[in-house]
Amino acid sequence: MYLDELTMSEFRKKATPNRIVILPIGATEEHGSHLPLSTDTIQPVYVAEQVAKRTGALIAPPIYYGLCSSTANFPGTLSISFDTLYSLVGDILSELARHGFKKMVVLSGHAGRLHMAAIRLAAEEIANERPDIKLMVLSDYDIAYDIKDPEIPQDDGHAGMIETSRVLAIKPRLVKGRGKRGKSDLPRFRIVSDAQSYFPSGVMGDPTKANAKKGKEWNAHIVSELTKLVKAL
Repeated sequence: MYLDELTMSEFRKKATPNRIVILPIGATEEHGSHLPLSTDTIQPVYVAEQVAKRTGALIAPPIYYGLCSSTANFPGTLSISFDTLYSLVGDILSELARHGFKKMVVLSGHAGRLHMAAIRLAAEEIANERPDIKLMVLSDYDIAYDIKDPEIPQDDGHAGMIETSRVLAIKPRLVKGRGKRGKSDLPRFRIVSDAQSYFPSGVMGDPTKANAKKGKEWNAHIVSELTKLVKAL
C-alpha cells in the first residue's frame, strides 16, 4: 500500500512504531540505447511493492532523482547534487519519524558510490538523533550482485545482463531490443571530467544475454532476501 494513497484518518491509524515504511529511491539516468531512463526507479519500486505484500509495510512516494556522477553528460541523465539528495532523504525520514514511524527502509535502485553515501549520511544522522528509530539503507544491487549464476558475465554492470533481464521481467514494453555489449575503460582511481568518453555506449556488460525468465528469477531472489531483512528489522 502506498502511503500517499491514504486519507489523513487512515494515515493516522497506520503511523505506528511497529509499522515499516519503505522509501524507494531511483534515478533518471541513461541506461544505454535499450533501457528507459527510469530503470533505476522501476526496479526498487517493484521490489518494494512485493516486499510490502509480504510484510504489511507501507511504501512512501518514490524519489525519482539521484546523484549520477559518471553518467551526468549522457542524454537523459538528470542528476541532483549530494547536498540535495542528502537533505531530501533526511527531511523525509525526519517527517516519517515525527508522525510516529520507527522502522524505515531506504531502498535505492541506483547504487552509485556518492549517491549511496548521501543517503547513508542522512540516515546515520537521523539514527544518531533518534536512537529509538530502526533504519536500513541498501541498494537492491547489494543483493543482486551476490547472485551466483554462471550465465552472468564477470564484467556485468550498468545496463548489462542483470539489469536488462530484471526490467524485461517487470516492464517489458519499455525495453527497446537488447542493446550492445559495452565496457568501461576508465583507469582505476582516476578522477576525470569526461567519464562518458570511457564508455560511450552507456553500457557496462552484455545486455544481449538478457532474458525475462532470468530476470524473474533474480527479482524473486531479491524480494525474498529483502523480505527476510525487513521482517528482522
